[in-house]
Amino acid sequence: MTVLPSRAVATAFAASLLLAGSAFAQTPAPTPAAPAAPAAKAAKPHSAASIECSKEADAKGLHGKDRKKFRSQCKADAKKS
Repeated sequence: MTVLPSRAVATAFAASLLLAGSAFAQTPAPTPAAPAAPAAKAAKPHSAASIECSKEADAKGLHGKDRKKFRSQCKADAKKS
């Protein structure tokens, strides 16, 4: 009966391949440094009107959509005058 020994050999061979696979694994190559951020994303200076509108919105305790709407209207009014 050669079936049992041949299965044992095949099982041992398969297990050794699975275990040996990690020994031959390579470490990933180092990734190149990310390119610098484009100049368009640099911080833009805020206008005096924008700063004043923000202060007024803070004083009123506005947040979220209400704050955005208030600041938009405030800056538009500042441009008109």
